[in-house]
Order: sequence, then C-alpha cells, then structure tokens
Amino acid sequence: MHPHANTDHPVHQLIRERWSPRSFSSKEVSPEVLRSLFEAARWTPSSSNEQPWAFLVATKDQPDEFQRILGTLVEFNQNWAKHAPVLVVAVSSLEFARNHSPNRNAHYDTGAAVAHLTFEATSRGLVVHQMGGFDQQKAREALHIPKGWEPIAVFTIGYPGDAESLPEPLKSRELSPRTRKPLSEIVMSAAWGQNPSFLAK
Repeated sequence: MHPHANTDHPVHQLIRERWSPRSFSSKEVSPEVLRSLFEAARWTPSSSNEQPWAFLVATKDQPDEFQRILGTLVEFNQNWAKHAPVLVVAVSSLEFARNHSPNRNAHYDTGAAVAHLTFEATSRGLVVHQMGGFDQQKAREALHIPKGWEPIAVFTIGYPGDAESLPEPLKSRELSPRTRKPLSEIVMSAAWGQNPSFLAK
C-alpha cells in the first residue's frame, strides 16, 4: 500500500507520492541511481552558495560501515532501519568557509539538500525516511566527523516493501491515513496569528 497524500489543493504528483515508510524491499539501490540522488542534493540552493552539507553513506554490501551508522540510531529506529539497503548521515558545516563566521543557515540548507534528494528518489520509485532519533556523539566518534561539522539527521533510502511484514505498532502506523495541519494554522499574513486573504475560500 502506498498512501498518497490527500491534499486540500492541487500539488505536483511527486509531493503527493512522497512518504516515509518503515518497510523496505530487499532490492538494492544501484550505484548509478545513488549518484543521481546525491547529484540532486548537490544542486540545492544555499546561503552564499556555501553548500554546507556532507553525507556519510553505507550500503548493505558494506556490512561494517552499515553497522557503524546503524549503531548510532536509537533502538526503535534500529529495529526497522536495519532492513533498508542504504543508510545516510547528513552533516552540516557550522561555519562559513570563506571567513569562519557562524553559519546560522547551515541546518536549513542541509535540510533543503535532503529534500532535493528525496524528491529525486520519489521520481525513481524510491522512498526516503529521515530520522532525528540517533546519538550525535556516537555518530561523531564512530564516523570520525571532524570538529566544526555537526550530524543533524540519519536517513534511509530504498524501495518500498510490504507493510504487512512489519510488527505492531509499526504496521498500524504504516497503514494509517496521512494527515497534516491545515494551511490556516501554518500560513499567516505579515501579522502573526492572522491568515492572509488568499486562504479565504
């Protein structure tokens, strides 16, 4: 089952199709496809074109490297992420390279890069599941992340699997309807708490 988003307004098909399952097929992601996914991330806009992101990647055919990344996840995430064919740690540089001043946009820009990767993945029939449930310090040590760089998320890449194969409560979560807050709660005019006129029906 692939629960497309039931949007209130028309959006591109890729947005409706993008989702974050926890069930994965055993099918490998080819090197050619992986190169294209990270190429999509490479062309993400960023503050001052700083491109403050880096990605540490492990596939199932690299068991030691895969286990190093898997071991940084909280137990709940390990239980399902171990079945994904690809694990990735997204890392941000905390300073601008040109003058070493703090880059307050680094996390924002890195998140945008992962979003670009995610939509490229969706266009190819793949799914991406992003996670904040991991140990940053363990990731720093296990993956030899240098000072000045911060691991901000771990994500899986793979082809969707069968939700029926998941144990509860993961199976129920996988099959439940997808929901989002209404636009009226997240889109405001130039005064906080007031909706812009274009939201009026």
